[in-house]
Amino acid sequence: MNAANPIDDAPNAPQVSPGSAIPPEELDRMTDDIIAALKSVYDPEIPADIYELGLIYRVDIDDDRNVTIDMTLTAPGCPVAGEMPGWVENAVASVPGVQNVKVNMVFDPPWDQSRMSDEARVALDMW
Repeated sequence: MNAANPIDDAPNAPQVSPGSAIPPEELDRMTDDIIAALKSVYDPEIPADIYELGLIYRVDIDDDRNVTIDMTLTAPGCPVAGEMPGWVENAVASVPGVQNVKVNMVFDPPWDQSRMSDEARVALDMW
């Protein structure tokens, strides 16, 4: 995590290599915009976005402004498993300054409800 960017301390927040060549102001804007883009993607069966659900395991922004995302699904047999990575890629690719986006589907560690934010818990009435 990058101590210069406090958002990195949030669960699921984009990670940036220390000493990034991207100016801090641009990096902060990109980080905020990437999170907003991720929050625009919903699992059609769950009324919460994939970021708040904790489905985003890692977001890495390299010095060339390429973004790599590791994400999972609530269940490996999710009906939108084949489509969701494309939705994520398209959403993040629309962020100004992002050059390329690569989405990796991972299932280790398996997703569980402890990864959800309080916002998602409220939306799903899971208190």
